[in-house]
Amino acid sequence: MMYKLGMPSLSIVMPSMNEEETIRICIEKAQYIFKKYGIEGEIIVADNSSDRTAEIAASMGAKVIGPIKGYGNAYLKGLAEAKGDYIAIADADNTYDLLELDRFLDPLMSGEADFIMGTRLKGEIKAGAMPWLHQYIGNPILTGMLNFLFKTKISDAHCGMRAFTKEALEKMDLKTHGMELASEMVIEAARCGLRIKEVPITYYSRKAPSKLRSFQDGWRHVRFMMLYRPVPFLYIPGAFVFLLGFLITASLLLTNNAAYNRLHSFILGSMLLIIGGQILATGGYMKTYGIIHGMYRDDEKGRKLLSYHSLEKELVGGSLILGSGCIIGLKVAYTWASTGYGTLEEVESAVISMVLAAIGLQLIFAAIFVSVMLLEVDTDW
Repeated sequence: MMYKLGMPSLSIVMPSMNEEETIRICIEKAQYIFKKYGIEGEIIVADNSSDRTAEIAASMGAKVIGPIKGYGNAYLKGLAEAKGDYIAIADADNTYDLLELDRFLDPLMSGEADFIMGTRLKGEIKAGAMPWLHQYIGNPILTGMLNFLFKTKISDAHCGMRAFTKEALEKMDLKTHGMELASEMVIEAARCGLRIKEVPITYYSRKAPSKLRSFQDGWRHVRFMMLYRPVPFLYIPGAFVFLLGFLITASLLLTNNAAYNRLHSFILGSMLLIIGGQILATGGYMKTYGIIHGMYRDDEKGRKLLSYHSLEKELVGGSLILGSGCIIGLKVAYTWASTGYGTLEEVESAVISMVLAAIGLQLIFAAIFVSVMLLEVDTDW
């Protein structure tokens, strides 16, 4: 299929790091695609190599930028240089066959979709191309999490071969510097309401050693999703743990069993209260970071909750809780002193005092920390 009307241009962006064995064939395939579609094209290689990758790419007419360290950084710099009406991305290690770009370009140029994802899991994975841990555990789990949290319907969230229109790129607010850019791109595409389509592709084995770090890179994707969606990761578990601790502690206080028969359960409930409070506070920190960096552009409730005025109320609330704990603690200390510093009888009161003091301090320091994070943003929140 030829698209000569208006001569649309295509930019192909490839990050590279010591790919001198494969960069030539990748560029040759890209140039073949330009000829096949009869379009003007450019090849941008975002490089961080110590071998001849950059030299080879430049000699074949590619635009080489770098050195650029980091997967996300390479794409951010490369995409910023892209001038094409359509943009395709793929690794420079020839694991993705650029001759299959027609599967991406046809729906883009026909207006069928704005953002095209390759899927290796619905295509063909050559022997030795993908470790079984990635194919059957890591990728499906991370993709499932992303689909659940962001209402997408893709099968291979970490496929590195993608294509999109220039307008789609301008709508996506991409900013991450590491491997999590792969997730951010899908999340932003979904949030911007882009029409996403998947196409099956073939995935080939690498010639050079893989640069992926399974657990570290997997955690970076989870952390990024947690930043966008703290509710299921932190708020719900934190609220559950806090409520469980409250119910355990309250039920013990309302019973008449001897204190020594229930002390361990009482301590357990108290620990759950403190742990749940800390999880909720961590969710607040992540929410604040996300709001500051524009990840919750439409979340007015969250912005109001983290306003300076709300934080002042949290400081007052934390101070009252801390004060209550201190009063109970002073009463326990007075009773202990008046009995000649013998055996401490009011163990439960002492535990309650410490729990209230800990929760009050958590709330105070959380409000202080969040207010410091908000120093450089609009104080009218």
